[in-house]
Amino acid sequence: MNPVELAFAALVTATLGSLGGLGGAVLLVPVLVIAGVEPRLAAPLGLISVAAGSLAAAPRQLTDRVVNHRIGVSLEIAASAAALVGAIVSGVVSERLLSIVLGVVALAAAVVGARRKGMRNKPDPALTAADLGERSGTLAGVYPLDDGFVPYQAKRVPLGLLGMGAAGLIAGLSGVSGGFIKTPVTTEVMHVPVKVAAATTTFTVGITSAVALLVFASQGRVVPSDAALVAGASLVGGVIGARLQSVLSPPVVRLALAGLLAVVGVVLLVRA
Repeated sequence: MNPVELAFAALVTATLGSLGGLGGAVLLVPVLVIAGVEPRLAAPLGLISVAAGSLAAAPRQLTDRVVNHRIGVSLEIAASAAALVGAIVSGVVSERLLSIVLGVVALAAAVVGARRKGMRNKPDPALTAADLGERSGTLAGVYPLDDGFVPYQAKRVPLGLLGMGAAGLIAGLSGVSGGFIKTPVTTEVMHVPVKVAAATTTFTVGITSAVALLVFASQGRVVPSDAALVAGASLVGGVIGARLQSVLSPPVVRLALAGLLAVVGVVLLVRA
């Protein structure tokens, strides 16, 4: 893959990844492998893409008040610890088995997201702009939607932590960031609104990726020239994806997320 193709692939996948909170690596890594890049070198590039996209998307998402730091940090503890373990043992697990498992999980998440209709969390007319943001001491908050304000409360946190551990383990093993598991877990298991879930996941996947990337760098699997190219293109893609996310309605974001997950699942299964 030449530099122009690599930069274009990173730009497009980072844009889509930031839009749905998946992290662009879940699309970029399969594309690189299909294009002939060695999996051991494609995985670090995927994590670099995720970290750069997360960094670029953060300012817009923080301004829009859709990131919940308490939820993100609470769940990231499990994800980062598992990512470290996954990166260390990444040479043990069969690549074919991992691709099959990832593909099945992605397709299942796509089906669940696409089947649900409407909005679980409705605007509350009693709330005002003064209520926006996180509620101290809880995993709850209020986010803006059109001209209204929507309250939410994270539920089934232990199950959510388990899902984040699985996402982190997969990120370390394969370099795909685990965002395609994090966002569906946050929305469908913990009942956090999809825009908050996607933004919070985008905000935190960079941390998960950085943990695994340190291990990959120590193993000599990072090519500096390719890494710089991917990082630059992903920074631009992250900004574009965050802007799209802010203007689209929750049902549209959820359907876009389901569509991306379906594509990812098919690509991973075909790759296996």
